[in-house]
Amino acid sequence: MTDPWIAPWNTAAAFAPAFNTFEWAVLVAVAALAGHVVQRLAGLPKVLGYAVVGALAGVAGLAGATWPLRGVGLFLLELGIAVVLFEAGSRLPLRWFRHNPMVLLQSVAESLLTFAAAYGVLRALGLDAPVVRALAIIAVAASPAVLMRVVADLRAGGPVTDRAIALATLNTLYALTLGTAMLRTIDRGEGTLAASLTFSLTVLGISALVGAVLAAVLTGALRLVRPTSQDTAIVILALVAAAVAAATPLGGSAPLAALLAGLALKQVHPRPWVWPRQLGTAASMLSIVMFVLVSAMAVRGDWGAASFGAALALIAVRAGAKVASLLLTGFGTGMAPRQTLWVGAAMVPMSAVALLLTSQFVSASHGVGQQVAAIALPVILITELVGAVMVSVALVRSGEAAPPERRREPPAESGEEEGS
Repeated sequence: MTDPWIAPWNTAAAFAPAFNTFEWAVLVAVAALAGHVVQRLAGLPKVLGYAVVGALAGVAGLAGATWPLRGVGLFLLELGIAVVLFEAGSRLPLRWFRHNPMVLLQSVAESLLTFAAAYGVLRALGLDAPVVRALAIIAVAASPAVLMRVVADLRAGGPVTDRAIALATLNTLYALTLGTAMLRTIDRGEGTLAASLTFSLTVLGISALVGAVLAAVLTGALRLVRPTSQDTAIVILALVAAAVAAATPLGGSAPLAALLAGLALKQVHPRPWVWPRQLGTAASMLSIVMFVLVSAMAVRGDWGAASFGAALALIAVRAGAKVASLLLTGFGTGMAPRQTLWVGAAMVPMSAVALLLTSQFVSASHGVGQQVAAIALPVILITELVGAVMVSVALVRSGEAAPPERRREPPAESGEEEGS
């Protein structure tokens, strides 16, 4: 008779979770070291090291997350995005748009032109309309995660940095609202404008409600504890995680709720947000996990000639549309054309938000979702890697970050720098 205390250790099923945890612990450690080496030796953003380690792990089959994402993998991705978007929202004062409304118009124009350009090119390649609509929505979203990670690594600051973060935050808001709403109609033939608008308003309303509750609770908590306290960091992370767990079952979008909560909190606390050091450290850990997960999943895409060709076409037209739209609508925004060009370059990266939407499309409709993923995953990986370099170049060339040869070893990372 087998000893009941020994039997569980003799099964592969019992050992698999522990081995998966071991893999991820090692991957995160290696990714952190790779990011440090990339920045110290080459002067490049740490996110490149994270992404390369994730891609290699995905090729080797070491990252055990399932596709489409679900369970712990999905929760960690949503939580990582939520923390980034919460910080991005807390940096965006709505009062700014009253003084400079052209920025909001520029954001809407950039998103609409990107959607239209992506839709037109992909339809010309012969893809079905539902697939094209999903890919065009994904193409709208830039990556606040990559952008804010590079800004923190290079310690950049200035009008180009602020404008790029604002525009990336806004087009992510549009993409999450429309993309999450599209999940309900993607495989049901309900593609009318009225149905899409109704579902979009529903997603936005539920997410806004969850975000308002989160902002209200955090506002109350900040009256009891100091913003830089360790307890504040724990409260923020715990409540953001609670919002992530609650928003999706209610019919909203967890990352969108966190973004709206950050926006609401900024209006109550208009002074610059000071991130607790402990929150910065925890958020940095989440961001490494997120970037490794994104690359490990994206490398599994279809790299065949047809899909790869469509991916390259989408990358080119998307980048061109974003830069062109920003230049065309740059008048009256207070930025010189040269600065606007660098802002456009900083809008190229795609990462976690795009992966989340792609995974959700696959879960909602296997047929349509698989076609979306075949093109979207290569686009995400390429733009994450190339885009991080483009952001770095844009910030250096605009004079808002020091060039690599003059960049000193960064000091001990503060919570404010590492919040993304």
